[in-house]
Amino acid sequence: MTEESLRAVLAGFDRRAAERPDLSAAAVAITLVTTGPDADHVQVLITRRAPKLRTHSGQWALPGGRVDAGESVVAAARRELAEELGLELPESAVLGLLDDYPTRSGFVITPVVLWAGPVTADRPSRPGQRALRPRPGEVAAVYGIPLDQLDVEPLFVSIPESDAPVIRLPLMGRFVHAPTGAVLYQFRELALHGRATRVGHLEQPVFAWR
Repeated sequence: MTEESLRAVLAGFDRRAAERPDLSAAAVAITLVTTGPDADHVQVLITRRAPKLRTHSGQWALPGGRVDAGESVVAAARRELAEELGLELPESAVLGLLDDYPTRSGFVITPVVLWAGPVTADRPSRPGQRALRPRPGEVAAVYGIPLDQLDVEPLFVSIPESDAPVIRLPLMGRFVHAPTGAVLYQFRELALHGRATRVGHLEQPVFAWR
């Protein structure tokens, strides 16, 4: 995968917006970074939310949050990425958008795909490299998921509280649930396999409904 190839795939994607005026707008950043000596290993950033946050504490998440008044979803995703991980990306880093995902907790999430390029957890050592600086108190940890590890088949589970299947995406020896799991699954389907698989109908586990 390259920045140019992914931009082309997203340009041809017929994304679905959710017309849900009853829900608040939110945005998340699907951030592609490169690592390795030649910056040729592409990974997707995912975070573990801090354990003392008021909502969704300790859960797997993509950087993101509520869209402020007068703010676009693209601007919100870039702002949240800068606030949570210290990555300040220009608008030119935006490659495209995925389908909206309505959540049980009252939001319509718009996933924004961005290309950050080479990053490091230490001090940048070469031109163009950016440092990851997770925000204490909000982000417990940040991980880079290599694309080959993201290319996994999800599990779909029935629950008595809903007629829709709950998605469980097996990553890092654990399960990542919706909304993060659903968003990453659609990204995997589109970016790695060219399939416009829809995920808006996939259910969240009950613990994420609040």
